[in-house]
Amino acid sequence: MGELSIKIKIANRVYPLTVDSSEEEGIRNAAEKINQSIDDFERLYAVKDKQDLIAMAALKVATRNFDLEKKGILDSAGIEEDLMAVEQLLDQNL
Repeated sequence: MGELSIKIKIANRVYPLTVDSSEEEGIRNAAEKINQSIDDFERLYAVKDKQDLIAMAALKVATRNFDLEKKGILDSAGIEEDLMAVEQLLDQNL
């Protein structure tokens, strides 16, 4: 499979990414879930600062991953690196 240049929008910011074509659907679905979490937190807690909402969404994802790791359903390999990559993208664009 080849690489694709795509644009992902998270919290009203566009992030250009180069991904393997086999990963595109998963990345788009993940961005959609992140945006849904951000919208949910914004409604539930009346938080307007996008950085706070992104942090809350990241905490939600990390907590779910940790719970799955504890149950032995998910291997932790790669998760920390993925979260660090997301953090770097956010730092560069916030």
